[in-house]
Amino acid sequence: MKVATHQLRCTECGARIAGSAVNSIFRCPICNGLYDVIYPWSTLPESDTPASDSKLPNASALRWLWQERRTSTLSVDQSGVWRFRDLLPIVDDLDNVVTLREGNTPLYDLPRASKALGLHWVLAKHQGMNPTGSFKDTGMTSALSVARERGFEWVACASTGNTSAAMAAYAARAGLRSIVFIPEGKIAWGKLSQSMDYGALTIQLKTDFDGCVNVLTDLVNRFPIMLLNSVNPYRLEGQKTPAFELVEQLEWQVPEHIIVPGGNLANGSALAKGFTEMHHLGLIPRIPKISIIQAEGANPLYLTLQENGGEQLVPVKANTRATAIRIGNPASWRKALRALRTTGGWCEQVSEQEIALAKAEIGSEGIGCEPASAVTLAGLKKLVAQGKIGPEERVVLILTGHTLKDSTFTIDYHRNELFTDEEQAQISPTDQLVHAALRKPPVVLEPDTDTVFRELESQMRLALA
Repeated sequence: MKVATHQLRCTECGARIAGSAVNSIFRCPICNGLYDVIYPWSTLPESDTPASDSKLPNASALRWLWQERRTSTLSVDQSGVWRFRDLLPIVDDLDNVVTLREGNTPLYDLPRASKALGLHWVLAKHQGMNPTGSFKDTGMTSALSVARERGFEWVACASTGNTSAAMAAYAARAGLRSIVFIPEGKIAWGKLSQSMDYGALTIQLKTDFDGCVNVLTDLVNRFPIMLLNSVNPYRLEGQKTPAFELVEQLEWQVPEHIIVPGGNLANGSALAKGFTEMHHLGLIPRIPKISIIQAEGANPLYLTLQENGGEQLVPVKANTRATAIRIGNPASWRKALRALRTTGGWCEQVSEQEIALAKAEIGSEGIGCEPASAVTLAGLKKLVAQGKIGPEERVVLILTGHTLKDSTFTIDYHRNELFTDEEQAQISPTDQLVHAALRKPPVVLEPDTDTVFRELESQMRLALA
């Protein structure tokens, strides 16, 4: 299928344009809405019928083809995004594909979390195992490939960290120049170091993420620079592919629930698009519920649903240690709202203390993640407590970033230096005990064998208690 067969459709007014006709900010000139990429076989929100009478791709043939590509030595086939390229025909020439062999991320079971929650089946799809350590790689390979095919020499993004790392790496791979705008003092250094290492022009602005977006928007309106934030619909075409990969890993079984962190809110809608397309094509029998979890200090979607039922976004001044989701005015909130409504999922908020506890609990399973990823387990606890998820239902948590993305958070937690006195006082006595059991600070001893033996004996007694 050729790239010319795809169009962009405004998610607000429904206007359609050719992909090549989109403006520099990826906004509809009629209503300022964002775009979705659609194909002749796509379903539309108001209809269960294809966008045209074109014959749908054969589901069995696609499954066989995707599995067969896994044995190929070609980089496009080894990519967990481009292996599914039949469902994202957005470049004409595969030579323009920019890949670091992203995707193919592991699916881990979480037995301790399952047992604690009384659930039979909790898994984690760890997108932090991508080349630059976050889920952003799956979207960046697709958007960068389009930028390269269309002849752009410069690309740019505003970022709280993960986007900048991914864009800088893929731009370097493609031989393009990249510009990163980050909010000063509000980004984990592990992420910032990546964009510098990959050669990006990194500009720290004395503002928050939303202020960075405003400057970036002005920039791409003036110069031939491709915008690579998640308003770019080609990013979401790559970010939908973990849905394909997930059900393939489960031998085409579909879990009841997918739980996603909520920052700029594009990822939940991308996954919903992936599941919806698979359902329409007959690859899966149903669509899972997709729920989005936000930090209490960066909860605009949660507040919007609580205060006006999703009619108008309630922006906030974002403040959370989970820097990847520290966004107060998310661009893709309407897309996320549509994902919640069409799949039947929920939006929840979790506190800083709940995030830290969930992160440590995931770590105790031997599966590290960045703080923003841990909102998924913290949110799952609340959904179970509210009776929205039952013991027999299967749940997959989307872990979006690697644990080394924010090592300072982890170190401060285990040294018991993460929370203020006021935050410590808000933790229940029960959770205080759980925190104490999970914290594993380094033990400093004199270099004396007898002293070390005594400490080991003490630790062994504690373990048996």
